[in-house]
Amino acid sequence: MAPPPTKSDQQVASEFTAYYLQRATKEFAEDLDKVRAADDFKNDALQTLISALQQGTAMFSAEEKRMIVTAAAQPARKS
Repeated sequence: MAPPPTKSDQQVASEFTAYYLQRATKEFAEDLDKVRAADDFKNDALQTLISALQQGTAMFSAEEKRMIVTAAAQPARKS
């Protein structure tokens, strides 16, 4: 069986950002709902909030992103 094709750094970064945002929004769902429900939260602030969350991906190296994306793509093992 041939090994799966290697993803480009751009593909890995894109998949990691999607994965990271999914995990962050799940983990902080209650807090994000409170922010969005605040009286001073405007619709144009949503892009700022998304951008702020995306900046969290900068703390991971390219190698860490690739390792996480690869691990997330693996089917769960049955014990």
